[in-house]
Amino acid sequence: MAPNSKKNDVIERLFPKNNDSATLRVVCPRTEYSASRIAHAVEDCDAHLLNLNITADTPDPDCVAVELRVSIRNAAAVERSLSRYGYYAEVIDGDSDSDAVSAQAVTALQRFLEI
Repeated sequence: MAPNSKKNDVIERLFPKNNDSATLRVVCPRTEYSASRIAHAVEDCDAHLLNLNITADTPDPDCVAVELRVSIRNAAAVERSLSRYGYYAEVIDGDSDSDAVSAQAVTALQRFLEI
């Protein structure tokens, strides 16, 4: 068996494909990182935390970057929940309706100003 094949098998086993999921990235100071708080924020949205991985994707050594995979495709509610828990999250893969909500708010304001 080739070394890359074995590595790919391990990755597939640890991160099985799931089309009904979304991936988010959270960056926070190391002192504020709590896996249990992040899990509670996800579960408050009636979603399950499928994966939580610490990555090296942060230029600041005092911060930690965490990639989350959650059991719902539209991650906007999870984004908002993480924000309520004090974490900044961005959707990497999945649906986020934050742009749509912002566009609706701008449209409503424009209608209001025309009256």
